[in-house]
Amino acid sequence: MSAVEPVKVSVIFYSATGNVTALARQIAEAAEKQGAEVRLRRVAELAPREAIDSNPAWAANYDAIAELPEATPDDVDWADAVFVGSPTRFGNVASQLKQFLDTLGGLWFQGKLAGKVYSGFAAASGKHGGNESTLLALYNSFHHFGGIVVAPGYANETLFANASPYGVSHWNGSDIDETTLAAAAAQAERVVETAAALKAGRAAIAA
Repeated sequence: MSAVEPVKVSVIFYSATGNVTALARQIAEAAEKQGAEVRLRRVAELAPREAIDSNPAWAANYDAIAELPEATPDDVDWADAVFVGSPTRFGNVASQLKQFLDTLGGLWFQGKLAGKVYSGFAAASGKHGGNESTLLALYNSFHHFGGIVVAPGYANETLFANASPYGVSHWNGSDIDETTLAAAAAQAERVVETAAALKAGRAAIAA
């Protein structure tokens, strides 16, 4: 029997001021260290440039991630596991990310979203700013996809320290601390391990 190919992971995110960007980069790096083939993708910005320029942090992040490719439905179709990240907007995902999710209808109709591993991450400016609600709202889409949702839970001490069973999340609006970054890496490892086990099992059944 031939060796199972590496897990393919897409990390797809929207970030305004850069906190979700930092989490996305950490997740992508950790997944690569686990041996996964990774695509790091930003979703298209919908806000006008004058709105972006009104916030220096937003403008700086916009320019910093300009080199990253924009996410397309192919990035989801290609992947075995998909991470999706968003800042919280009134307890829900950002409109930019929702717009991208809405482009996946064709893949959904063909059954190509089902059976993949999905996991989410988020950021908010306040401790009770809606991270959990945002992640649960995001997971509604994953359930409709027929996806296998892999949340971090409290599977190990690193994840327990972040105290976010639904997905790694950042809340204080400033630079992300090492505890949160470590939890992001641990979540990535958990997802890659799960996707690898599924891929190996499916390959064995097909052999």
